[in-house]
Amino acid sequence: MGTVVLSNLIRAIAEVLSSLLTIYLWIVIIAALLTWVSPDPRNPIVRFLYSVTEPLFQQVRRRVPFVYAASIDFSPLVVILAILFLQIAVVQTLRELAFRISMAAVAGLPVA
Repeated sequence: MGTVVLSNLIRAIAEVLSSLLTIYLWIVIIAALLTWVSPDPRNPIVRFLYSVTEPLFQQVRRRVPFVYAASIDFSPLVVILAILFLQIAVVQTLRELAFRISMAAVAGLPVA
């Protein structure tokens, strides 16, 4: 019984993390698209998007020097690639772990 609960808990964590990463991915895409136009900086939506994405973009710009080249900012692209990496590496690993725990519980094997 405990392994089923553990399996469901890990699967729930994986699904919530996947949803949060997907939402942030779309926020990054929208914020990147907004840089192509000149939105009103006093607009609350624009302020929200920039307040959520700019701290991470600044970290990427500071740590990866070639991300800003020829007056083109590639930091949103780096963030998008990092989000996709996290979805594949972390979320998929959690899903597989939950699956293995549930299969071990069904087979009656000890979970190591």
